[in-house]
Amino acid sequence: MILGTGIDIVETKRISETLERFGERFLNRIFHSAEVAYARTMKKPDLHLAARFAAKEAISKAFGTGIGEHLGWKDMEIRRRDSGEPYVVMHGKGLDLMESRGATAIHVSLSHTDGYAAASAVLEGA
Repeated sequence: MILGTGIDIVETKRISETLERFGERFLNRIFHSAEVAYARTMKKPDLHLAARFAAKEAISKAFGTGIGEHLGWKDMEIRRRDSGEPYVVMHGKGLDLMESRGATAIHVSLSHTDGYAAASAVLEGA
């Protein structure tokens, strides 16, 4: 059963400019080290970071909470299977939120161009 859906789009330039301005402080506040490490292996890391930023926003919308008191940036981690498929690992308050909502899975899809990154999320429950 679908418990919630979310979608987000972000200008990649916004992420690039924020990264230039705040550097590691921004990365450490928003992303897990594995997310940053993955992005840095790519030709255009900013695009991959922007897609993960959008995914976290989409997940928060699927829960209906937004980012804040009930769900923080680092309560969500976007990983990549060997096949290339993105998947979500929840941490901390994210795990608590999944349990309280009866959620069993979160499905995400990511996309990006040079100008925009987008993501959708579907929250699934029993």
